[in-house]
Amino acid sequence: MSLHRRFTYAALAAGVAVGVLATPSAAAAAAPATLPAGQYTLTANYNQFDAVNSALVSTLGTAAVHTVMENANHDRTALPSSFSVAGLSTGFRFDSGDNSDCTNYPQGITTSRDAVGTANGGNYDGHQLVAVSWYSKDGCDGDQSRSRITLVDWDADYPNAYRKILLVEPTGTADAPDFKDIPIHAGGMSWYGDYLYVADTGKGMRVFDMRKILKTNSGGTADQIGHQSGTTYYAHNYAYVLPQVGTIASKTTSGTNLAWSSISLDRVSKSIVMTEYTCPSGCTDYPNRAPRAIRYPFASTGTFAATTTASQALQLPWYKLNGVASHNGRWWFNSSGSKQLYYWKPAAAAQTFSWVGSGESLSYWEDDTSADLLWSLQEGAGNRNVFAVTQATYGGG
Repeated sequence: MSLHRRFTYAALAAGVAVGVLATPSAAAAAAPATLPAGQYTLTANYNQFDAVNSALVSTLGTAAVHTVMENANHDRTALPSSFSVAGLSTGFRFDSGDNSDCTNYPQGITTSRDAVGTANGGNYDGHQLVAVSWYSKDGCDGDQSRSRITLVDWDADYPNAYRKILLVEPTGTADAPDFKDIPIHAGGMSWYGDYLYVADTGKGMRVFDMRKILKTNSGGTADQIGHQSGTTYYAHNYAYVLPQVGTIASKTTSGTNLAWSSISLDRVSKSIVMTEYTCPSGCTDYPNRAPRAIRYPFASTGTFAATTTASQALQLPWYKLNGVASHNGRWWFNSSGSKQLYYWKPAAAAQTFSWVGSGESLSYWEDDTSADLLWSLQEGAGNRNVFAVTQATYGGG
């Protein structure tokens, strides 16, 4: 099924948004430099929580993705008419509560086109989906406390609806299984096959299996998490939780550990690419150095091998990068700090385009019948636009 285009320009609803130039102005930019890829490795464990997860599945039962979406309980809305970005194809906003919530912030984005490609119209378990990761805080000015994902139906055959799923880490034992919150930034997310990979800033990635969404009791109080008594498990009133199944740990011999700020999938080369949010100077919460972008290939199994060596490593001339995408050897980088999108293809000059403010992750959308797209989103409360632009508008060709 082709991309759902219910939200064309004529149908965009009125509202407030961050304005962007309607026509991109490309400018030449400094190009990335090659780094030794062998300095960057991953170690993968997809079975880290098998015993506890088996017990949780036995106790709580699972809900397939199609069941979760049949019970979607939030309505997405149209992009506001004032939202403008070059090459805009389509998009949406979350409901008014999620759009303005100062305790939860959207970060990563991936789609069922990442998971399955263009096969069967890009449907996973019968649904074409856009997935967004969020981090939560204890109060508007509180500490980071948990993370979640949102599955959004993007298919004319289904309602304009979405469902929130809490991310949890299994704890306890097979005899006494439990789970707890995952208080990570969740700055990037990639979906490949049945596995969902979520960036864990100082460590690498956490792995989740989309076939193992657990059903929980949505009662209790908003602060209750995990096992209560008997077979009752609460999850801050969420009806579904997605338990971590494994960890992808990052290691470098370059002397400076990677900051996993954002990730995305490259289906062509069957790899995940990552980049870092860094500053040229003056930052206290982020590294003050040039950022890097690293490519890690999947094994022939469609998962990471026990040990994986990077196949490409780059040092970048840009800073405050919240998003990265790569496809067919081409790269895009989003700088929220500069409100720019950078495009680079090896052996060619880099280009700089005007971009949105508060921009976050990127995801490449392959399409057999229409133009390929780049999906992205904005995190700022009140202006959480999730949108897709034609990739050719930004140097993709």
